[in-house]
Amino acid sequence: MDMSPTTNEAEIQDIMRDLDKEASYRQHTCWRRYITYAVSIAFVAFQLYSTLTGSIPAQVLRATHLAFVNFLCFLLFPASKKLPRNTLPWYDVLLGLVGAACWMYISFNIESLARRVGAYQTKDIVIGIIGILILFEACRRVVGLPIMIIAAVFILYAFAGPYLPGFLNHRGYKLQRVVSHLFYNTEGIMGTPIGACSTFIFLFILFGALLEKTGIGQFFIDICNAIAGGASGGPAKVAVLTSALMGTVSGSSVSNTVGSGSFTIPMMKSLGYKPEFAGAVEASASTGGQLMPPIMGAAAFLMAESLGIPYLQVAKAAIIPALLYFTGIFIMVHLEAKKLGLKGLPKEQLPKFLPLLLKKGYLVLPLVIIIYFLCSGRTATYAALMGLLCCVVLGAATSVVDVIKGRKPTFGFHEVLDMICAGARNIISVAIACGMAGIIIGIVTLTGLGLKLGAGLISISHGVAFVTLFFTMISSIILGMGAPTTANYLITSTITASAIIQLGFEPLAAHMFAFYFGIIADITPPVALAAIAGAAIAKGKPIKTALNATKLAIAAFIIPYVFVYNPQMLLINASLPSVLLIASTAIVGMFGLSIALEGYGFGKAAIIERILFGAAGLALIVPGNMTDIIGFVSIVVLCVEQIIRRRLTAKKAAA
Repeated sequence: MDMSPTTNEAEIQDIMRDLDKEASYRQHTCWRRYITYAVSIAFVAFQLYSTLTGSIPAQVLRATHLAFVNFLCFLLFPASKKLPRNTLPWYDVLLGLVGAACWMYISFNIESLARRVGAYQTKDIVIGIIGILILFEACRRVVGLPIMIIAAVFILYAFAGPYLPGFLNHRGYKLQRVVSHLFYNTEGIMGTPIGACSTFIFLFILFGALLEKTGIGQFFIDICNAIAGGASGGPAKVAVLTSALMGTVSGSSVSNTVGSGSFTIPMMKSLGYKPEFAGAVEASASTGGQLMPPIMGAAAFLMAESLGIPYLQVAKAAIIPALLYFTGIFIMVHLEAKKLGLKGLPKEQLPKFLPLLLKKGYLVLPLVIIIYFLCSGRTATYAALMGLLCCVVLGAATSVVDVIKGRKPTFGFHEVLDMICAGARNIISVAIACGMAGIIIGIVTLTGLGLKLGAGLISISHGVAFVTLFFTMISSIILGMGAPTTANYLITSTITASAIIQLGFEPLAAHMFAFYFGIIADITPPVALAAIAGAAIAKGKPIKTALNATKLAIAAFIIPYVFVYNPQMLLINASLPSVLLIASTAIVGMFGLSIALEGYGFGKAAIIERILFGAAGLALIVPGNMTDIIGFVSIVVLCVEQIIRRRLTAKKAAA
């Protein structure tokens, strides 16, 4: 079967540029292309040298990393989407060079700066101010206004403390103290987020760029078509499965939606799904990809660094909630297909599973290698290096086979250069987001705002745990609107997770709670960038698509409450029987909730049935033996009643 995209390539690029700032980069030609190649190669070489030798001091590594990122940002990203992408204005060259020079000032003067800590010269402060301002402009171009505005508000808070009321009041800080803390201190811009970004996150981003060139995305689509394409509403189920797999390597809800949605959304529409539902399926599934281990849009590594726990513990904790999320969407899609009487794709149009696996199954080997080393207790850096090495070996082997068969090499010289440039380009938004998050974290540590915000949320909710969680959910959704995955986690966890921890809940559960609701902002109106991307491909109404996506992703609004109250779902102090019980009852609960939302199970459900199914589903999802028994019995009785009624109706029709 020809599984090539059915949406115009130019149209897809336009959608990406409109919704994803990372996709609106310049595509240089002539001599400017070679500048991009040279800087990208130097950047990647520096990062690999640092990783392999470990000889570069942490502060020098972070500052130099930011210098490369600043220069590449202004080299590749125009000041406005409306400006042409084949030019390079003089002012962008100047901003790039000055921004890089500010950070290299730290690298070249690290010893003298260390000697005058607390007594910085006027020159140091001026350079720091310029570096911070240029970082803000880079953020506006690549990451977006939300995180830039939040960081600016936090900086203003550092100065305005004496004039603020209640728990927000503090003694205030002078310009020199704020700038030195944010620019030169490892608790500011060069803090933990940039530390993670300049080490293993960079390697995983580079790994993703290499892996993408192998064609693994198309393989995921083909293999999912072979598995589920022929089932009822097959293309919608393919969208769910593909997005779950793509989430293991993708770092963006929007790019995931556009990438796999250009295949799956037109197929869903061709079978009879409404545009808004087709776009919603892809958007909700693609957004869930950011919750899927092992990478979770790089947030898993940042979470491990922030909490000071092994990465493997974070990845393991994310497994059951992510599977429940996709199970919920899968059930909803199945019920919608049954309700509309939709069939799957004809078997003759589908790829064969075993031949496809034998022919292209080797493409998943780099992923298997990474997961193996992560699970065996190796560091994230080591696992990423092994994954990169595997990609290189596979690329070389593929190119040799291409040459032997008289084809153009898949990984020729220019392709390798493009991959290096893609890896260097893809880290820009992550690094800038980490730098801006460092500003927020720096102000929090300087003023003690973290504990104050937590105390403030608890005070507003009068110490009632559920109400505090609800306010935290709303705050995380608002803070996560329009932010990329890494920035999303850093902002939401810094500002909201402390309130949950202060209530005595498990820190990992608190961070996962904030992360989940920050990510769900991608499909929650009014911003809902992933839903808007799905609507654009499906030619549907954006708000209606977002509302459908929110309904499909109902699991994401419930599961975080469950794992906060019952951390065993995150495999914290959990035995195998307890984990199986939690997962199975939650799945049955999701089935009941799906019927309530779809209005269809084994037949059309009346209003009262939908209410009962919903209540029973919630009873199963909420931890507790008594609620589990009540919920399970209720769903069984309601399903049996629907089956009997359907058979009686069929007999009457036959008579």
